[in-house]
Amino acid sequence: MDRCVVLVDAGYLLGAAASLLAGEPSRPRITVDHAALIHGLRERAEADTGRDLLRIYWFDGAPDRVPQPEHRRLRVMPRVTVRLGALTRSDGRWAQKGVDAAMHAELTELARNRACADIVLVTGDGDLLPGLMSAKEHGVAVHLWAVQAADGDYNQSEDLVAEADERRVLDRAWITRAVRVNETFTGASPHPGQRPEIAAILSAPLPETPGHGGDPAPGRRSGTVPVPGKNGSAPAAEASPCPPEPRESGGQAAARGVPTPKDLASLGRSVAAPPQPAGGTAPATATLRWSSDRGWVDRGAPEESPEIAAIPMLSQLTTAEQRWADREEDITAVSGDPFEVGQVFARRWAERLAAPAHLQRLAGEYPRIPHRIDGELLRYAARFGLLAHKDDQIDEQDRYAIRAGFWREVDARTGAERTA
Repeated sequence: MDRCVVLVDAGYLLGAAASLLAGEPSRPRITVDHAALIHGLRERAEADTGRDLLRIYWFDGAPDRVPQPEHRRLRVMPRVTVRLGALTRSDGRWAQKGVDAAMHAELTELARNRACADIVLVTGDGDLLPGLMSAKEHGVAVHLWAVQAADGDYNQSEDLVAEADERRVLDRAWITRAVRVNETFTGASPHPGQRPEIAAILSAPLPETPGHGGDPAPGRRSGTVPVPGKNGSAPAAEASPCPPEPRESGGQAAARGVPTPKDLASLGRSVAAPPQPAGGTAPATATLRWSSDRGWVDRGAPEESPEIAAIPMLSQLTTAEQRWADREEDITAVSGDPFEVGQVFARRWAERLAAPAHLQRLAGEYPRIPHRIDGELLRYAARFGLLAHKDDQIDEQDRYAIRAGFWREVDARTGAERTA
């Protein structure tokens, strides 16, 4: 058929663009306008081949083949199909698995079925040479596109260049229409902006524990550290652990350790609320957990007040029609950014509340989200591939960003202005 198809190796395209613009092939070093990039690829392909575009195939890697936010944006664009391989980490470096094989299969299948007359390959990998040669044997014209190399380096297989029917170079001027250097890159995953009052809670000194300076606190075993529960006001990684105290002659360590969710919750009350009257005590707002040879043990888990228990969950407020519409929005409009996911959940929940008083009660619970609602929020986030294991650890940064997005939306609707 008289159409063209574009096959894009995203690892090559964006890695080479990062090398050209930022000096190293690290994709976090650049920011990509995917809509502009797809438009530029389509426009250039139709101009070079003189044929209408059939489809752009975007090949990329992802942890456990779970679509990342950029893949979610791409796969709902017109004439774009996303194919994902695995992304694995070895010796401290990320590597794609299965992407080349998927590109080879698609290339040969398109040519064999005469689905197009011209194929544009945006890649530099010589492993695609057999597929390129097979496509030519089926009468398809193969166009090979390269990204302008940085510092005169050659970033494509010479065999691919020799076998291609046509070759073009995407120069710096073309690349910078959709790609720019990420000025905020710090060499690590950017941390979401911390809200002032959470920073105040985390920086406040810990209260003395009952077992400090004497026998270990009841129920706590020597040498163990309380582990924050699922609904702690902030990830454990955000809390500054107390320095270990010298061991006594009997070999027993002092019972003071990292701040527990109960510590943080009580500090949060003291920061955000006026002091309790004499003799009064602030209600506990978190579950304290100890590790032991019997597994995890919950101790002193407080029951929610009747007012908080009466706050409905999103699932209780959502009709079948709304559920369908929500799923459609998730697929087509929500990128999967953790902060955005928290905002979307809070927006739907707030808009469907019949009693505005529930929203005010929830705002008064800041920074703790009630257990039922927090669990529903995290289950919703899991649909987008968030909270998965990254580098063999659960990503607490994502959990923080999800909850921060939730509270940002609640604040916007209640008019809350929280300052340290």
